[in-house]
Amino acid sequence: MSSDALSEEASVQFKENGCLRTFVLNRPKKLNVVNREMLERLRPKIEEWASQDLVGVIAATGNGRAFCAGGDVASVVEDCASPETLPRAIEFFQREFELDYILAAMPKPYIAIMDGITLGGGVGLCANASFRIATENSTFAMPETKIGYCPDVGASFFLSRADGQVGTYLGLTGETISGRAIFEHGFATHFVPSWRIPALMERVASLWNPTHQQIDALIEDHRDDNIPNELTSPLVGSIRAALDSAFRYDSVEKIMEHLANLSEKSPHENIRDWAKKTLDILYLRSPTSLKVALYSIREGEELNIATAFCRGEASKDFYEGVDKVVVKKLRDERPNWQPNTIGEVSDDFIQTSFFPGPVTTEGSWPRLSIPEWLKKMDSKVADPMIYGLPTEGEIKEIVEGSHKSSGSTALTLDEVIEKFETRKKGKAGVRQRKCATEEDKQLGKKWLKWIH
Repeated sequence: MSSDALSEEASVQFKENGCLRTFVLNRPKKLNVVNREMLERLRPKIEEWASQDLVGVIAATGNGRAFCAGGDVASVVEDCASPETLPRAIEFFQREFELDYILAAMPKPYIAIMDGITLGGGVGLCANASFRIATENSTFAMPETKIGYCPDVGASFFLSRADGQVGTYLGLTGETISGRAIFEHGFATHFVPSWRIPALMERVASLWNPTHQQIDALIEDHRDDNIPNELTSPLVGSIRAALDSAFRYDSVEKIMEHLANLSEKSPHENIRDWAKKTLDILYLRSPTSLKVALYSIREGEELNIATAFCRGEASKDFYEGVDKVVVKKLRDERPNWQPNTIGEVSDDFIQTSFFPGPVTTEGSWPRLSIPEWLKKMDSKVADPMIYGLPTEGEIKEIVEGSHKSSGSTALTLDEVIEKFETRKKGKAGVRQRKCATEEDKQLGKKWLKWIH
């Protein structure tokens, strides 16, 4: 494997091997947190690779125990403190979002290897990759509400499209899922043991002009052989039903009210405990961030949100949160959020401060700059779940008969599994995506019935 002129100490390493081009995030002591220098190195190299015919696949990985633990928010907040450096802070988010878009929209196959801690800005580098590989070492979270900020880097896209209200829950609480659960919830397309990754990438490098389908099959060949009979995520069963029920609202107040009711009145101890724990977590988060995060997941407009937080005119919570959580590392102590409670943060304030609508003043709200070559290709972000497990939405359509491939008759569980295993080409994990069944006593068959 050959490298370019960058040294082993460079913050990003670029490697070439056959048709494969790999960028390696290389700040292991900082958990590969992305700073301005790394963004400046990455974008021109990615654009160069994307335009070269000899490049068949682009991959991303990290050195050490993290893929990427986010963006360098400590430096961003430093820049926010002065009117002279404030434009640098806003530009950081603008450049970060542009890179994420390029990685999502470029036509070449892109493999993101989340072998380790993957948080915030690190999720942005991989969330819309064609192939997202989780391992037993992977941890995944969007923890921005912990620091008085808001899930960004495309979170309004991928969190809003997660099954049920799992994305809303993760975005507001900042809680972590790990290992196989990342794959089960669709944030990874494959689960591969860490020790198999080197051999997998050597196989990928040996391909000539590979297709997405070839790469999908190759990754599937290196999957974990020990497939559990049941889902491993804690966010399943009765907990998942309670989660979907509580986080379905478009109001943080109603979410917290529903959780409070569950914590006191649910007949099930595990639901009461989960609801109380979730309420305690939300209490630690910035009230402003919670409201902005919920609006963002429902509405989008992430660069406007980042700009508003950087300016600090609407809320100083970003400065306060980064200082307490990132700089001083007081992670179990509630920062001095202002306003201090959800009730003090009005919906009108959130709407006018963070979602200004159409730009009326030139330069007041920045916009992403998409490279001309990408515009000319009329490229767009592909469905990030095309090579992942079937979503609950897909399963529901098949069961109810509304899917384009559905027939006119009800299906048994075995028939639905067979249909999806055919559609997903024998993908491991399909059988664990179970639904409730209802027996037709007259015919002695169990037809599948969708129960949410």
